[in-house]
Amino acid sequence: MEIEGKTAIITGGASGLGAATVRRLHGEGAKVVIADFNVQGGEALAGELGEGAVFAKMDVTNSAEVQAGVDLAMEKFGAVHILVNCAGVGSAMRTVGREAPHDLDAFKKVIDINLIGTFDAIRQSAFQMQKNDPGDGNQDRGVVINTASAAAFDGQIGQVAYSASKAAIVGMTLPIARDLSPLGVRICTIAPGIFDTPLMMAAPDDLRASLAQQIPFPKRFGKPDEFAMLVQQIVENPMMNGETIRLDGAIRMGAR
Repeated sequence: MEIEGKTAIITGGASGLGAATVRRLHGEGAKVVIADFNVQGGEALAGELGEGAVFAKMDVTNSAEVQAGVDLAMEKFGAVHILVNCAGVGSAMRTVGREAPHDLDAFKKVIDINLIGTFDAIRQSAFQMQKNDPGDGNQDRGVVINTASAAAFDGQIGQVAYSASKAAIVGMTLPIARDLSPLGVRICTIAPGIFDTPLMMAAPDDLRASLAQQIPFPKRFGKPDEFAMLVQQIVENPMMNGETIRLDGAIRMGAR
């Protein structure tokens, strides 16, 4: 699918991987809906980009707000062609602690944001994508890209909720691809390793150095625009469908 002239919704688009994706797609000529619960950051990015960019306040656990974001894309730009799901949270809690078992509400919150929020955005966006004129020989009406994590495969101690949510995203990628294929809508998932997002930039220097040394090559954190670059390549390559791609410098996470 050509990016120029298309409309993209990016959840978690106000910062980190999402913001890098917003900037790259907008730079390639797409109209972008920056969907995030961070109003200040989202409005600032929309203002920076100017024409062809709008902000939609979106908590992905609130289905009405997800629907409103899709409706805004339809109202402002007339279609939804691309969805990139970057909204997500982490967690650090063992299955059993010294004082109590894992907090069940904390587990549910991670699943609700990372997994259910992702699926809600997919189902509502793809419903609109099926209406698009494919316009080329590939019959491409839409492209969905999810964000999983290396933790989907190599979850560390304390990552049970996060790993479960990201593994589920990997697990639903192929069945959704099969569901959407008759509609001309593709879906892929990116599983990033350790990237220089605001969360990691706030980590102590010694921790950052230790983590970087675990990456075989290149021995550094990923750059958000390298994630966005892969998003662009998936959108533009019509054979990319139903696949999860590790983007991690060949890291395989240890237990800690």
